Amino acid sequence: MLLRHLSRRARVFPAPARAAACLRPGATSPRPLCSSSARHQSGMATFGRYTHAIVCRVPNAFKEAVGLSAPVNLDEARRQHEAYVRSLRQLDVDVIELPADEKHPDCVFVEDCAVVCNGIALLCRPGHASRRGEVDAIRAVIKKELELPIVEVLDPKATLDGGDVLFTGREFFVGLSGRTNEAGAAAVAAAFPEFSCTPIRVPAGTLHLKTLVTMAGPDILAVSELDDAQTVLKRIEREATFRYQTLTVREPAAANCVLVNGTLIHRARSECPESCDVFEDRLSTNLHPVCISELAKADAGLTCCSILVRKSKRPQL
Repeated sequence: MLLRHLSRRARVFPAPARAAACLRPGATSPRPLCSSSARHQSGMATFGRYTHAIVCRVPNAFKEAVGLSAPVNLDEARRQHEAYVRSLRQLDVDVIELPADEKHPDCVFVEDCAVVCNGIALLCRPGHASRRGEVDAIRAVIKKELELPIVEVLDPKATLDGGDVLFTGREFFVGLSGRTNEAGAAAVAAAFPEFSCTPIRVPAGTLHLKTLVTMAGPDILAVSELDDAQTVLKRIEREATFRYQTLTVREPAAANCVLVNGTLIHRARSECPESCDVFEDRLSTNLHPVCISELAKADAGLTCCSILVRKSKRPQL
């Protein structure tokens, strides 16, 4: 069964030859805990490489977004979102920008609407009922603009937010949170059967799995010093099919970062100063800081604001 709770570790195999991860000296190279297929190795060669992104502009209704913790400055939120979108374009990503949807205050957080991997799009079923209508616009873009095969979540009891789906390039971890249940995790396993898919319990009070941990590079997990984050990290390490290096950051918000075409987009120094020092000291990859303080008032991170897609080029006839 592809969706699993691992009770025993697999036999350890030597790591295949491949490019080194971008963590500076001080941590050992990751070693797989089971043999990996050629398709897995091909996937790692393109991990963090994207051709397209789907984003959505900030609506006036964002003032009523779910989980908003403080009054928001809409003008500043829009400036920050525009800077985020410019960053993607500067990194050679073709950005498809949807108009603001005033019927859905959280429409800017497109990540929760779809999971795209290996040229297949799994449309999510967001855990908060008020957000489910957001999926329609994402479905139309994926079908008409990107022309990708679409998989729907068929179980009416399933809930799935994209923010709970962490893809390492080798396997999936799906957070079981207030927004995603086991049926939602099973939908991820069914949509991408070539990868292991392991559910990870997210501590109460945390919105998503990727609130606590994301990928800072190939085989590098970014995680904060928070007790909840460290608890989730231990769960991931215990259940993982592969071993990963860990980059621990000081500020909790800094753990949510985005690797795009060889550059790590992370929270700016004005928002996470100590973590910026960690990124600069420990990573050899290119760094691109971005401010999202206004968007973050709705419990958002950098991954929330885009659906990243790698679309294969069609052979010319």
